[in-house]
Amino acid sequence: MSAVDSGPDAGLDVVARNKETARRVFEECFNLGHVDLLPQLVAVETRDHQHPDEPDFVDHLRAVILAMRTAFPDLHFTITQVIGEGDWVATHSVMTGTHLGPLGAPLTPADGPPSIPPTGRTIRVPHMHMIRSVDGKGVELLHLMDSFALMKQLGLLPGPAARPS
Repeated sequence: MSAVDSGPDAGLDVVARNKETARRVFEECFNLGHVDLLPQLVAVETRDHQHPDEPDFVDHLRAVILAMRTAFPDLHFTITQVIGEGDWVATHSVMTGTHLGPLGAPLTPADGPPSIPPTGRTIRVPHMHMIRSVDGKGVELLHLMDSFALMKQLGLLPGPAARPS
């Protein structure tokens, strides 16, 4: 793909458009709960390396966002870094929130407890995402989050509830 394409935003730099798509997913979908925007921002057939057998990525991401916002009603992702090159955007973000609702599927393992009851604890968890976009929609995702930090901060693992800096 060239630096400029002929899609609906012809003339807009592809990297800038891909960064904007990533930003909107975090700010509008995760932070504000506007999951109705997902079909505009990500493709149904998105390849999610963490969930490769997911047939409909839009439905999966909608379920993830709704489950996160149920568990953490004040959920907020702060994007700290965005780097783009070609079709790819890499983001570092920090997820914060207060665990006031049950934390359940699809966020809990299939072979684990059906849900984790609210702990009332606050969390601050770093995330890294690499997102490949085509024509302004995410089509591939690599995602890492510090799950151990989340579990410690919720009091589900032994030891102090360390906060990442």
